[in-house]
Amino acid sequence: MSLTRDDVLNVLKTVTDPVTETDVMAAGLVKALTVSDTSDVRFVLEVPPSQATLYADVQAAAETAVKAMPGVGTVSVVMTAHSTPAAPPDLKPQKSTPSGPQKIPGIDRIIAIASGKGGVGKSTVASNIACALAAEGRRVGLLDADVYGPSQPRMLGVSGRPASPDGKTILPMRNFGVTMMSIGLMTNDDQAVVWRGPMLMGALQQMMTQVQWGALDVLIVDLPPGTGDVQMTLTQKFQVDGAVVVSTPQDVALLDARKGIDMFNQLGTPLLGMIENMSTHICSNCGHEEHVFGHGGVASEAAKLGVPLLAEIPLHLDIRMAADGGAPIVVSKPDSAQADAFRAVARTLITDGTA
Repeated sequence: MSLTRDDVLNVLKTVTDPVTETDVMAAGLVKALTVSDTSDVRFVLEVPPSQATLYADVQAAAETAVKAMPGVGTVSVVMTAHSTPAAPPDLKPQKSTPSGPQKIPGIDRIIAIASGKGGVGKSTVASNIACALAAEGRRVGLLDADVYGPSQPRMLGVSGRPASPDGKTILPMRNFGVTMMSIGLMTNDDQAVVWRGPMLMGALQQMMTQVQWGALDVLIVDLPPGTGDVQMTLTQKFQVDGAVVVSTPQDVALLDARKGIDMFNQLGTPLLGMIENMSTHICSNCGHEEHVFGHGGVASEAAKLGVPLLAEIPLHLDIRMAADGGAPIVVSKPDSAQADAFRAVARTLITDGTA
């Protein structure tokens, strides 16, 4: 018989809350509990902010109790402590103020690769920049923070589940000179990640602080599209040295890109530059050049903002096939014109001292 949500809830009733002296279920600490088809269990312990240290033993006890259940798969327990008051009734946006972002030991710099909307090739750009930096001799990490749509395991040709020798530290995967971690390595290819905000924020913090990244010159963070919980958590909790915004040239994509840029401005994260992806298409049969999505929109926006246009990446079949094949174009065809565009970005970031 497969594991059910009620089974897990009943077991959690045996774990005591030291403050209320009831069980953690009666105390209302357990949030966002999910049990997958493969009996993987995930939930959040939402504890009082002033007593987070006290609840470390409770987190361990809850995890141990669930792991002891017959037939259980992997168990993930995230502890959060919310102290931020709810939004005012009129929901007027408030300027977000970072509160003490921390530096990750061993990681010199963190660069976020972002986009205002999905489908503009942000993850393809992130994987190629990471591989290009590694080819230039940099020690590079790549964190796939696009929790709902993780694609870096496929693009970097990485499979299997990361090991955790002590149950706390996670050993990342490595390929093409890039140290990589993704939530996609923890789930099946066709399994949806159905998480609310606290789970997202907890998962990101765990991947940042509990992964054994080692000594890195730069960690590239492939963000999800938009301006949501993951972006805010990353920039408010960790010292991000800069962001690169990826967009296609068309007006609709640029509308959303501007919102992403405004978010980084509000959060105090420097904008390192912009990349125009799918900038132009050259027919492989006749050599005719065509601007499928328009041309120059990102260059114009970058000039308006006074930031560099880092690259104009062409719309080319080889880039797509390389990503789907598990070896980015920088690796599979390093001497191609398409790879040169990404290598130029890497060299610019190194020259500027940002990577």
